[in-house]
Amino acid sequence: MESPRIGVVRESMMHRPNLIKPILGKTKSRGLSCPGSDFVYGTATTVYDGGVSEAISNWHSHTVSTRHRATGRDFISLNREGVKSGLVTAKELHQYRATHDIRCQPATREGYRRSAPPCMTPDASFGVTNRPSTPISELMENKYAQKWLEEQQARDRVLQAHHHKKVQLRRIQDTRTTLLRKSRPLPEAPSMWKLPRFQQVGPALDTFRDPEARRKAMIAHHSESASRRGILGQGTYTVD
Repeated sequence: MESPRIGVVRESMMHRPNLIKPILGKTKSRGLSCPGSDFVYGTATTVYDGGVSEAISNWHSHTVSTRHRATGRDFISLNREGVKSGLVTAKELHQYRATHDIRCQPATREGYRRSAPPCMTPDASFGVTNRPSTPISELMENKYAQKWLEEQQARDRVLQAHHHKKVQLRRIQDTRTTLLRKSRPLPEAPSMWKLPRFQQVGPALDTFRDPEARRKAMIAHHSESASRRGILGQGTYTVD
């Protein structure tokens, strides 16, 4: 039962799926027109092979087609010949392929023929060899567990010996104090030459609070000059 329609019912309403209303108890139509009941679906067979009698009386064997098929270009050979000619860039190889042509070899029936199986001796046996039987005596005596335990103990002894050797060969890292103890103090550089009239003249600028602070700063600078870069020992520290 289809719900009643109001207004003009056009033919396009029967072909558009969005306008077709579903009928109660039936699947919704897709709006496609189907042929009549006398229409036969499928493709008509035009080849006549003679039927069963022709197949029993005659045997038709397939022959290799002698039709010439156009082969494609062999780009691997083209690239190889171009490299042999000294062409290495993409532009040069493109120009070489445009001026030369090498075609692939046509595939023959002999190329797809499988090789004959090797001759087998009459006493040859096929299949997979059986796994050797497990000795029951070793299972009952628990020899596999003992063997595994011995292997683990041997491996632990090797690891312990390697670790002990590694600890002994480990080098103690040097610190600033050890470097200062090993290094020798730099020789005191001679004072710069001055005119006699300027030898007793003091500096125009003094940034230290008092002479004691200046003395302590000079002593610290002189003691750390061994671990600093530069001829005068005023650069960055040599200890990273």
